[in-house]
Amino acid sequence: MPVNEQITDSVTQVNTKVVGETPAMAMGNLLMATGQALSNAAHNATNNQQQASITMQTATVQGVNSLMSTGTSVIGRSAESIIEKG
Repeated sequence: MPVNEQITDSVTQVNTKVVGETPAMAMGNLLMATGQALSNAAHNATNNQQQASITMQTATVQGVNSLMSTGTSVIGRSAESIIEKG
């Protein structure tokens, strides 16, 4: 049974169109995935930098508090020894 040439031409054109679009679609998908990965990396780097800044600020505050309290404790001990001897 012969097949109409218009049918075979139509099927051939559709197949050619799909095969022709495939590289462009694959490249588009690759670029989308790469863009998403890079944006995630940039976001993670920013977030890590913010967290590190908070940690460093906390360490600085603790260091300053330690320095300030050391003077108070030394003065307190000196005053206590003076009062006990007096």
